Amino acid sequence: MLQRIEKLLLELAVFAVLLLGILITTSVLLRVFFNSGVPDSVVMVRELMVAAIILPLAATSTARAHIVVEFLTNRFPVRIQGWFVVFGTAFGALALTPLVYASWNESLHTLQSGGFYFGQLNLPKWPGHLIFMLGISFCWLRLLLLLIGDVQRIRAGLTIEGLDAPNTEPSTDTGSIN
Repeated sequence: MLQRIEKLLLELAVFAVLLLGILITTSVLLRVFFNSGVPDSVVMVRELMVAAIILPLAATSTARAHIVVEFLTNRFPVRIQGWFVVFGTAFGALALTPLVYASWNESLHTLQSGGFYFGQLNLPKWPGHLIFMLGISFCWLRLLLLLIGDVQRIRAGLTIEGLDAPNTEPSTDTGSIN
C-alpha cells in the first residue's frame, strides 16, 4: 500500500514539474509578446516547487537513491556498512521528526485561519503547507520502516539490499563524457 502511495506522490511531483514548465513558459511568452503575465505566477511557481521537491522523497528513500558519500565506508566489511546505513536512516528519521511536527502544526493553523497570499488571485496558503506535510510525513514513515527492516536483516545475519562487497580496486572512470 505504501509503495502505491509513493508512486502516486512521485507522479504528482512529475505533474508539478510539467505545470511549472507550462506556467513559466506561458508567463515568459506573455511578458515578451503582450507585456503582461500570469497573475501570481511567482506564488504558483513557489508552491509547485514544494510539490516537485518534497513529494518524491519517500520514493527516493525506498530506492535508497539519496546522495551519499561512500569513499571511506566502502572499505569496511559489508556488515559494518550495513550499520552505517542504519545510522544514516535513523539520523534521517530523527531529523525529519521535528519537521513532521512543525508541518502538522503549520498546516492545521493555515487551514483554521484561512491564510492566503496577497496578490491578484488571493491564493490560499494551505495547499502548499499540506503538500509539504504529506511529503515529509511519508518520507519519515518510509525511513522508519527501512530502519526497522534493516536492523532486522542485520540481526538475522543478512546484508542490507543494495550493499555489495566492498570495491577495493581504484576506479577506471576518467570522468570524460564521450
